[in-house]
Amino acid sequence: MLAQEMTSRGLAVLCVLVAGLGQAGSSGQAGREDLNPAVLYPWRQRSSGGLSRVKRDWIIPPIRVLENSKQVPENLVQIKSDKIFTGEVIYKLEGPGVDQDPKDLFEIDDKTGWIRSMIPLDREKYRSFTLKAFALSPSGERLENPSTIEIVVLDQNDNRPNFSQKEFAGSVSEFSVPGTSVMSVTATDADDPTTDNAILSYSIVGQESIPPLRVNKTMFGINNETGAIYIRDVGLDREVVKGFRLILQVADMSGMGLTSLANAVIHVTDINNNPPRFSPYLYTMSAVENKVDFVIGWVNATDNDEPGTGNWETKYTIAKGNPSRNFAIRTDPVTNEGILSVVKTLDYETQEVYTLTLTVENVNPLSIKAPRDPVSSATVVVTVVNENEAPRFNKDPIEIVVLESVVPGTVLASNIAYDPDNAKLKYDILRDPEGWLIINHETGEITARTPFNVRSPHVKNNIYNAVIRVTDTDAGGISTTASLVITLRETNDFFPQLFPLMGTVCSESGRETSGLFLSAVDEDLPPHAEPFTFQLQDINVSANWTIIQVNETHAVLRPLVELETEEYAVTVLVTDSGTPSLSAYAQVNVTVCLCGKDGECKAEAAAIFGTRVGVSFIALLVIMASIALLLLLLLLAVAVGNCRRHHMKKGEGLLVGDSDEDIRDNVLNYDEQGGGEEDENAFNIDLLRNPVDVGPLPTSFYPPISGIPRGKQPLRKDYPDNLPSPSYPRKPPADPTDIEDFINDGLEAADHDPNVPPYDTALIYDYEGDGSLAGSLSSIASASSDGDQDYDYLNDWGPRFKKLANMYDPR
Repeated sequence: MLAQEMTSRGLAVLCVLVAGLGQAGSSGQAGREDLNPAVLYPWRQRSSGGLSRVKRDWIIPPIRVLENSKQVPENLVQIKSDKIFTGEVIYKLEGPGVDQDPKDLFEIDDKTGWIRSMIPLDREKYRSFTLKAFALSPSGERLENPSTIEIVVLDQNDNRPNFSQKEFAGSVSEFSVPGTSVMSVTATDADDPTTDNAILSYSIVGQESIPPLRVNKTMFGINNETGAIYIRDVGLDREVVKGFRLILQVADMSGMGLTSLANAVIHVTDINNNPPRFSPYLYTMSAVENKVDFVIGWVNATDNDEPGTGNWETKYTIAKGNPSRNFAIRTDPVTNEGILSVVKTLDYETQEVYTLTLTVENVNPLSIKAPRDPVSSATVVVTVVNENEAPRFNKDPIEIVVLESVVPGTVLASNIAYDPDNAKLKYDILRDPEGWLIINHETGEITARTPFNVRSPHVKNNIYNAVIRVTDTDAGGISTTASLVITLRETNDFFPQLFPLMGTVCSESGRETSGLFLSAVDEDLPPHAEPFTFQLQDINVSANWTIIQVNETHAVLRPLVELETEEYAVTVLVTDSGTPSLSAYAQVNVTVCLCGKDGECKAEAAAIFGTRVGVSFIALLVIMASIALLLLLLLLAVAVGNCRRHHMKKGEGLLVGDSDEDIRDNVLNYDEQGGGEEDENAFNIDLLRNPVDVGPLPTSFYPPISGIPRGKQPLRKDYPDNLPSPSYPRKPPADPTDIEDFINDGLEAADHDPNVPPYDTALIYDYEGDGSLAGSLSSIASASSDGDQDYDYLNDWGPRFKKLANMYDPR
């Protein structure tokens, strides 16, 4: 180390010496100072003749300082100006390491110009420093331009190389050939990479197998320059050794310097070089018949490859003895065993013993380095255990197609079930909602009890469902059920029905729109219903009428000649499309009438008074009696009105006026002609002449007279003026049978009221209108007894007279 330091220091002195010799000055003093190798003249210039010409500055070589020097402070170099000054020269130094970070590494003697290092330097922190040197007068004036001085720190081998990891991990497949690359390791050195201090060399200094002592020869090598680890020898077998632990070393100065250690763990990976083997090779198992999806046993195969990988996982196959695929085998993912199960029911009566041949292979294909042995196989003997089996139906569901009009006693199905154990069977019907079926309990023969009906609520889409049960007679009596599906075929057993059976047509035969549209309905289902055919059977009728088919379901009946306006009976034959077809006759009552331009009849007299078939005789009598009764009531009302008018003209009326001349019969013309009892536009002439205030009137019986304000009524002459009005009944009774008492009470109160006309006084108007549908409630007929009247005919007058009939019902 000391020799190296002396060598570096001698090189620095030699550089300074060369520089000094090459720059000899003109003065003798300067020439003598040039011989000092530790003195630099950074500001030296050359002159020629009498004129001075500035030359380029010197190229000052870097000042080299060895790192980690123990001789501190240490003089590095002295700088001096070659000019002669009359006064004193002061030297200054600036830059990193002096007055800039890192500070206080260097200093300069301001009088002598010596530059010193103050503390040991570290090249790994600061490789070089660039400083500025100044020559100043005592007053601070620059005597020279600033000059640059570079200090370079020389490297020492003071840093060990270091691996990038404490432990490296890698892997290599077993049976890899020598030279196969495994992994690479790396290391770094903080010393100067341009020197030997940072030139590294790698080596393996130790090897240990996992598990220990399995391999004694050196299996791995390393490239000393790159750190690449490779296989050096043959014999890597994962079944023998799982891996290796290597001790690595790196050294600088090409392996002669400082060193460091690290570990490398290399795993030997598995290849599929071991086929699975059955152990043992023969198995015996048993399986109960008629059961499915249950395990009957396990088989085992061993594999020396790494567990949990595809090289170790096995797949089992049933190679022989399973033609009907009654058995299946799968692999247990944890134990790698084969699980044998029954996936299709076994039948003891068919086969008692099964001999299966199993084979086993890995999930991954075998490596080319594996031995070429045949695939391992094993034999499994399965014995079927007999048990009492339930009876079985030959078909489930049992499907039958039959006509709905089947003859009772017809055999529908037979030989429907059997017993695997050849036991005797018993048959029953569990479900037959219509009771259409009979079953023989011993043979299972199914017969029809009655004809079927396709319109039964238990028949859906022509399908009738029943349930049959069969039970064996062995101990335990095991039963089995099956569905009986009966598809009913429609038969043509309903006649078509024509409609409508009455209508009207125009008498003009030339009208294209004239005619009665006819159709038919048939309770049968297709194809035994439409299309229908319509025909006229009577030859005499065919001379006057024709029937034209419109479509599959309609026809139109039209007259061929112009007929009289009356009612005709036409017989029509309608036929369906069933097999065989059914026909039905129907009489159509056709009313011939005169029609307008719109094709509608002008009157309906022919329909009512037709000479043939029309309205019933009883209905006609009721209509005639009703008309006669209305006429009688009208005549009676006219007679009573005339009688009342006659008495009032003689002055015998109860109302008094100022004039003998009664002008109430005069015709008064208005724009509004009145509205019967609802007319409020008429008025009483007497009241206009002499209005009298009689107080409020009861509104329950007497509405205000049109044209006269309420409270202004004429006075009655048969009662004094000062008598108060009696109280009138306000609320009608709830029971309709008390209506007579209610009316009598009102009548008595009105007859004794001096302020209003009598209850049965006729109020005469010139025109009463035609808007009222109600009859008079006057007491004109109150003397008659209801007990002698029969009001049952009111029930025949329609719903409007229904309530009136109930009021006079003696019950």
